Amino acid sequence: MIFMEYGPDQSDTIILLHGGGLSWWNYREIAELLQGEYHIILPILDGHAGSDRPFTTIEENAEEIIRFIDEKLSGSVLLIGGLSLGGQILLEMLSKRKNLCSYALAESAAVIPSKLTNMLIAPTFGCSYGLIKNRSFSKLQFQSLHIKPDLFENYYRDTCQIKKQDMIAFMKESTAYVLKDSIKESSAIIHVYVGEKEKREILLSAKAICRIIPSCKLHQMDGLRHGEFSINHADRYANAIRQIVKGE
Repeated sequence: MIFMEYGPDQSDTIILLHGGGLSWWNYREIAELLQGEYHIILPILDGHAGSDRPFTTIEENAEEIIRFIDEKLSGSVLLIGGLSLGGQILLEMLSKRKNLCSYALAESAAVIPSKLTNMLIAPTFGCSYGLIKNRSFSKLQFQSLHIKPDLFENYYRDTCQIKKQDMIAFMKESTAYVLKDSIKESSAIIHVYVGEKEKREILLSAKAICRIIPSCKLHQMDGLRHGEFSINHADRYANAIRQIVKGE
């Protein structure tokens, strides 16, 4: 796994895990805003553009990042955040190590498996994968994600680099993910963020996470769709981190 870093390494560390199909630029603007206050690490998840190995499982990605924290960061960090697939990896990390971080910010993470969607991923992408490199098709796909326009070149460049088997692998993992009961033992103060306009399964997943972890704090954001919080509203996201760390 490759790790991008911002800010002085002697500062408290924050790790942010990007969404599926994206890359470290998901959090670049946020890292730039916070680099004067914290040491920011942006891993490039396996199987994504710029990564050094294929995607296998959510569990293995979680274990890789935990090993990095053990080897480079003395076993714990201040805060870990994650969007969608990155949020699932974050939740998996918390279920594996109860004292991994003081705070956690899970954005739009699905924990309710979808068997039908999971079954359809391989045949669907087997037929349509070639269209990803078509710039016009990619632009339509990009627009459907409601990501701010100035990130299109990053999106197009990186989606073109994702291999079909990796895309299928992380999408199948994401649609099959189940939250582990062991997350109840986590000592982290966990915040779950979800957009008001998200798909029903994401909204239900946010509530499910908070049922499993009663101390969890749920934040539903008016008017936002999937991923918009971290991708399109860097100022708000950076301020949310500051408030979480201050206990507000």
